[in-house]
Amino acid sequence: MAVSIPKLKKQLMERIDVDDLMQVEKVERYIQHVESYRRMDATIKKEGESVTTVNASQTFVKAHPLLTERNKANAALLSIEKSFGFTPEIEEEPTRSADDLI
Repeated sequence: MAVSIPKLKKQLMERIDVDDLMQVEKVERYIQHVESYRRMDATIKKEGESVTTVNASQTFVKAHPLLTERNKANAALLSIEKSFGFTPEIEEEPTRSADDLI
């Protein structure tokens, strides 16, 4: 199930400093990339991951051109995610003792 775009945007906006215009712009770009990724994904699912190309008397099957573009959009999403600087909550490691050894 895909995450709702408005909910995603709301969550991102809650996690950033909304007075920092650069951060707000990153959220906007992130959302645009998500929308673009989803459109490409839908097209690929509809048309298939491979396409048949006819060139004069030659016919050949190749990967759908949007596969490469979708991967680029995914890389851009990951890059923007990293640039937000969100740190995951780190769980405390349990303390170990010699009694833990077999």
